[in-house]
Amino acid sequence: MSDKTIDPVVPVEGRHVLHLFYKIEYSLWQLFTRDEQLKAKTNLSTLVQEIRAAPSTQLILLSIVSPKADLGFMLLTPDLQMANQFEKRLTQALGPDVCTSVFSYLSMTERSEYTTNEADFAATLREETGPGTVEYETALADYRKRNAKYLQDRLYPNLPAWPVVCFYPMSKRRNAGQNWYALPFEERKRLMGGHARVGRKWHGKILQLITGSTGLDDGEWGVTLFAHDTYDIKGIVYEMRFDPVSAEYADFGEFYIGLQLPLDELFRRLQL
Repeated sequence: MSDKTIDPVVPVEGRHVLHLFYKIEYSLWQLFTRDEQLKAKTNLSTLVQEIRAAPSTQLILLSIVSPKADLGFMLLTPDLQMANQFEKRLTQALGPDVCTSVFSYLSMTERSEYTTNEADFAATLREETGPGTVEYETALADYRKRNAKYLQDRLYPNLPAWPVVCFYPMSKRRNAGQNWYALPFEERKRLMGGHARVGRKWHGKILQLITGSTGLDDGEWGVTLFAHDTYDIKGIVYEMRFDPVSAEYADFGEFYIGLQLPLDELFRRLQL
């Protein structure tokens, strides 16, 4: 665990998120004796248990379906000191130089600035029902309940055990004539509302986690999609490409597709 003499780095709200992707150096791994390989796998297994036992911390294990990488981790934890320590230990867990990092991404869970706030919702509601009515109070209470759950799910999510996981970074364009940040806020909010409506069509098939990385990594957001079927991953990404937010203003990084596996099956899949 973290050194108790070092102050934690915990955000005012949200969690730190690390996506880590590695290649296995099999030529080095094969030089290990059977006992050394067993010790290395036991070391990683013990570390995974330790990380998952840490307060408010989650870790998922991925077999990457591409020659881009072999092994992936997604770590979600409040303390950046702890995230940093766990990342260093995961990299070295199977032995020095066995895991070579090919891509990593740091981001944070965050609320969206484009969701309808209570003041806007209440103003619209007053026009529809009038203030102080039973309908008004009931609808406002329902909104508060939905909004509280929405914020909880965005800031403090529980990562699902769905088998297919897709990750990619993205940013908004700043090109002449395509500068997202030069648009008025209300226009950006309107566009994001349409973007969200497309995403909601995939409710129950896709669980999406958007994490912010402005100032933390090269991109501005990390997108993690959880699914049971690769058809749905392909479908939502394709459909959203036609939405103006993506078609006119989005730049995407590399895509990584992984399968969530228990550690014993992960070792077999990776032939370790």
